[in-house]
Amino acid sequence: MGWIIAIIVGGIAGWLASKVMGRDASMGIIANVIAGCVGSVVGNLIANQFGIVGSVQEFSLTGLIVAFVGAVIVLAILNLIQRGRVR
Repeated sequence: MGWIIAIIVGGIAGWLASKVMGRDASMGIIANVIAGCVGSVVGNLIANQFGIVGSVQEFSLTGLIVAFVGAVIVLAILNLIQRGRVR
């Protein structure tokens, strides 16, 4: 059951991050879920360095915020990579 919650929270975090980063029009549902799940891993790695514990497998506000921040970081890195590739 934990992985289903992780996918749902990852999808919400990815969708919110894509809205903030202005990439919502170019991303679909699957890309939002992937960005949110990868962002959750990145966010947890960073948050653990500051002593913040937030798991996406237990639906909590802390877990959602950590996943959201991680997804924003992942999308920012993707923006930098794609911007460099175009030019």
